[in-house]
Amino acid sequence: MSRRATVIGLTALAPVSWGSTYAVTTEFLPPDRPLFTGLMRALPAGLALLALTRSLPRGAWWWRSAVLGALNIGAFFPLLFLAAYRLPGGVAAVVGSVGPLFVVGLAALLLGERSAARSLLAAIAAAFGVSLVVLKAGAAFDPVGVAAGLAAAASMAAGTVLTKRWGRPEGVGPLAMVGWQLSAGGLLIAPVALLVEGAPPALDGRGVAGYAYLALANTAVSYWLWLRGVERLPATSVTLLGSLSPLTAAVIGWAALGQALGPVQLAGMALALGATLAGQWAPRPPFSSAEAKSEKVSMDLTNTAVRR
Repeated sequence: MSRRATVIGLTALAPVSWGSTYAVTTEFLPPDRPLFTGLMRALPAGLALLALTRSLPRGAWWWRSAVLGALNIGAFFPLLFLAAYRLPGGVAAVVGSVGPLFVVGLAALLLGERSAARSLLAAIAAAFGVSLVVLKAGAAFDPVGVAAGLAAAASMAAGTVLTKRWGRPEGVGPLAMVGWQLSAGGLLIAPVALLVEGAPPALDGRGVAGYAYLALANTAVSYWLWLRGVERLPATSVTLLGSLSPLTAAVIGWAALGQALGPVQLAGMALALGATLAGQWAPRPPFSSAEAKSEKVSMDLTNTAVRR
């Protein structure tokens, strides 16, 4: 397996993990607490990573981390949950699946990535495939929910592109960067959650287990894998992997929650997967300086490990 294929495979684990969020939330967590859930996903994981890496931002990276934390976590989580609560799950997933189209435009504007027609068609086909999988007949389109879903997709797209544009500081690993962003985003969510939802709810063992899974596997590890992928892959390519999240949710719903998958859903799943794969093997643009630095650091670490 090529190194590029390995990076794609590891990065894909992040949206696959995110696809389990709906099932964990509905089966393990207290109802009607979207902001508290977003807070518990972000802040404990961020603080744990800060303690583990013992690294804090310096200079311009204080405000850059705050911006990335707001886009990828602090704004994204509340908008995502608002859309999920005001829209049927299928509609929310379809609205969110337009994220790659936002990335195409922002990557061209901020990174100079000129996406080929193949990449643009792959993004459209993936969104259409997701709609076949999750969209139900007679689904309601609440304007506030749709606006929140589009804003969430745009926020995550902007965070992805800026992460690629800024890279990361010399000598700082991706795990520390994830800790900075999760902590900043969690601190933004905390006062809003307290004002809107009040005191935290009482938790039983299932709730503790659910929040532990969301904070560790679903957030800390998944965002680390996602950030590594953003650094090493073209922005449009990596964001197309996000289509795996609603597809995973549909599979979990079928396997664990007794939800049906008919011929139309299976055809949509095949289309979305095919489009996602096609987007990964589109012609790769030259390395940016951040990508080149990331590749050099990775090669240095590999060589050191071999010598040992």
